[in-house]
Amino acid sequence: MRVRRFAIDLSPLRVSRDFRLIWVGLLVSEIGWQFSLVAVFVQVNRLTGSAAAVGLTGLVWLVALVAGSLLGGTILDAYDRRKLLIGSQVGFALASGVLLFGALMDRPPLVLIYGAVTVTAALSAIDGPTRSAMTPRLVGRELIPSAQALNQVIWNGTGLVGPALAGLVIQRFDLAWAYGVDLATYGAMLAAALAIQPMLPERSEHSATGWAAVREGFSYLRGRRLLRSTFAIDLVAMVFGMPRALFPILATTHFHGGEAVVGYLFAAPAVGALVGAVTAGWVHGVRRQGTAVIWAVVAWGAGITAFGLVGDDLPLAVVFLAFAGAADVISAIFRSTILQVTVPDRLRGRLSGIHILVVTGGPRLGDLEAGLVAQWFTPAISVVSGGILCIAGAAAVALVYPELRRYRAET
Repeated sequence: MRVRRFAIDLSPLRVSRDFRLIWVGLLVSEIGWQFSLVAVFVQVNRLTGSAAAVGLTGLVWLVALVAGSLLGGTILDAYDRRKLLIGSQVGFALASGVLLFGALMDRPPLVLIYGAVTVTAALSAIDGPTRSAMTPRLVGRELIPSAQALNQVIWNGTGLVGPALAGLVIQRFDLAWAYGVDLATYGAMLAAALAIQPMLPERSEHSATGWAAVREGFSYLRGRRLLRSTFAIDLVAMVFGMPRALFPILATTHFHGGEAVVGYLFAAPAVGALVGAVTAGWVHGVRRQGTAVIWAVVAWGAGITAFGLVGDDLPLAVVFLAFAGAADVISAIFRSTILQVTVPDRLRGRLSGIHILVVTGGPRLGDLEAGLVAQWFTPAISVVSGGILCIAGAAAVALVYPELRRYRAET
């Protein structure tokens, strides 16, 4: 019985045919996306030999994501979400086709790669919020935490397995094969989108459209302290407690290793997150979900702090990073659940877009914070101070936003 309690709840896959189709399609397409993610870094590095040019892909992605979130806000809650999902997959496939075409050229222009990355990032600001907004109507309110845990299995599982497979394919067959795999896997998500039922958003005759719809989404957020608290606490965790930019430095200076150690450090949080997701069968019974978010972020900060204090003990460092990853996935499950349950369907797409912007942009700011503190002091101080500030920040959010710690899920 105890094992059954912790085993991931598969009820959303059983009760909803459309959720099952989308989940399987997402699993396949996310693996393919990991192939393109690795291939872009490898290709830009081959073309330029510049770490700055490789790093610029992250900035291009972030800028395009922001632009896509603003533009997406004008349509996310105005059209049939099934059609938006179909259109996104077609756009993804076209961008992947451009990358494949570039890989078949001798030396493609760098702007071609950055352009494809821009299109992919902008479309992700429509695709992700659309799928997120569909979930409550597909599985029902009670199963939203379980559905979020199942989605976390995909994101963390593919993030762990996909890059390793991509590296092998690129080494054995070269870049074009990696982009080809990505292009082919979008077919799974497109087939799933075509097979599900239409899902018209719930709109009244006075619903805002265009840029007024974007303003309506942000106005709604300004008036909802509970939602703002979930965004604030995630930013605290990612800005102060995300030391991934320091992994290459720590691998050399602390753990006296090379690229293999860098890989271990990057993989450890994903391993912990995957374990946390597949053992999250208990989350559907948690009612004090706001308190759970606070304690999960505190645990994330504690894991990062401990990671910074282990010195050159690599196995122990990996364990603490995995612990942090497991805590982070629990925070993600409940933060997403609170958003999807408390936001009305007519606004759910726009608010999901803002949520994804925060979740994606926070780690980029965290890279900057970790690098600057490490430059001014030391990498170890950057990691430890970031973990401590994460814990302090979580406590501050709990004090400033009592709505979060008081929140109870409806039975």
